Amino acid sequence: MPEQPADPVPPRKRKRRDAGPSAPGGPAPTPGEPAPTPRERMERGYARAEQRNREVREGLEPLAAGERPPVVTIGAAVAGLIALSILAGYLAGVKVEGEKPHLAQVLAPALIMGVMAWGMWRARYWAVLGFQLLLVFLIFSAVFGLAVQASTVAEFATTLALLAVAGAFFYFMVKAMARIQMPARK
Repeated sequence: MPEQPADPVPPRKRKRRDAGPSAPGGPAPTPGEPAPTPRERMERGYARAEQRNREVREGLEPLAAGERPPVVTIGAAVAGLIALSILAGYLAGVKVEGEKPHLAQVLAPALIMGVMAWGMWRARYWAVLGFQLLLVFLIFSAVFGLAVQASTVAEFATTLALLAVAGAFFYFMVKAMARIQMPARK
């Protein structure tokens, strides 16, 4: 029976996952000390995250009376322009899929966008949150458009630009929401 040739590359040994110095659970336990349980490691991780969150919250400046973050002002203007464009399109007789829409089909989105514009102009948390929800729908729609429907370079570029603008709006509104929600410091 012929001998099997030795494998030129020895099998790799798997790295042991423990709570070493670079592991998320913290430094390795000293000899004789029991290793932390997964629950203890999780609690330490939550404590570190809460400490970072506390530091970020303390670094935020609360809004002064009548102050509005610039991104919220831009969002209010955009929402107001959308509400006006919906009404202007209806009054101009624009047809949707060959038919003029019913008044209720026009008033509902125009009213929602108008109320959202008013709320953001007054720096209301609920309005910014609602606008962010619309941005999330827009972002998902743009991603779907890129993945499925974009068939020309122009469609691809336009959808990518829409995704970039909506994503940037969403990103900058997060910090603005934190400042709006903050109570005034004494």
